[in-house]
Amino acid sequence: MLFSEATGRTVLSTGTAETVGTVSGFLVDPITARVVAIRLKRTHSRGDTVHWPDLTSFGVDNVTVASADVVTAATGAAKDLDSKAAQLLGKRLLTDAGAEIGTVDDIDFDPDNGAVISLLNSTGNVSGDRLIGCGSYAVVVKDAAGEQ
Repeated sequence: MLFSEATGRTVLSTGTAETVGTVSGFLVDPITARVVAIRLKRTHSRGDTVHWPDLTSFGVDNVTVASADVVTAATGAAKDLDSKAAQLLGKRLLTDAGAEIGTVDDIDFDPDNGAVISLLNSTGNVSGDRLIGCGSYAVVVKDAAGEQ
């Protein structure tokens, strides 16, 4: 599933069948290459973050959580990744050897476990297992001679 496809999805409480928000973004840990939390445009809650373990499903039509109580402020690793500098989309894509290989246009992730499958750019896809880090101006991936 692509970030661009998942953004805007409704987040529903399975306990009340009420909408608790819509997906507005993703917090990705580049070290583990996993989504650790989703950001919400909230409807009525105390926060704007749902940590990945608190999701009950990430489906093709909507995202579900057990209750609106899991929508909180970012904590732990998610709090550390909750900054513009930690966002992957739209940044230059560089190899650890210094080669620029494009811009991160979208991210393909596994909706079952949050694993980053690939980083999409105009020249192709870069496997998510090559992700090393993200800084204020670039996303860095392991160099793979001839591979993109």
